[in-house]
Amino acid sequence: MGQVLAPFGIQGWIKVRPFTALPDALLGHAAWWVRPSGSQSWREVSRLGARLHSGTILAQLAGIDTREAALALRGAEIGLPRARLPVVDDDEIYWADLVGLDVVNRDGVVLGRVAGVQDFGAHPILRITATDDDRADERLIPFVPAYVDRVDLAAHRIEVDWLPDY
Repeated sequence: MGQVLAPFGIQGWIKVRPFTALPDALLGHAAWWVRPSGSQSWREVSRLGARLHSGTILAQLAGIDTREAALALRGAEIGLPRARLPVVDDDEIYWADLVGLDVVNRDGVVLGRVAGVQDFGAHPILRITATDDDRADERLIPFVPAYVDRVDLAAHRIEVDWLPDY
């Protein structure tokens, strides 16, 4: 749902970059799940306060009451359990559901697997990594209708208009 960018102020507040279409979506939840950078473990933390600030969220979390404690959270992911998220419409999808899907072009060539989805402002970008161990390449494909023909969650694949040598 977001990532901790930096501390904000001296009382332990953090600045969070939301990964949601509606930046204030996290504000309605009294508890957030935090996963420090490099960790596989999530922990639930009470949100004491939060507000929108220039496209980011400023938040105060329980147990984080100094700038140094907030600095230790830099790069941490902010999430919510799936059960707390709204149900999506038929034409919508959570980005997390794209991670791990195979990416296949119109010629049936497997380009790789979605390793992540990032938003750089104009539109989301699929980060695709090679599926075989002999190749370490990575490609970035814009997640827009011009290049993405179909997302088939049941088949665990995304069909794209993208050549292997792009």
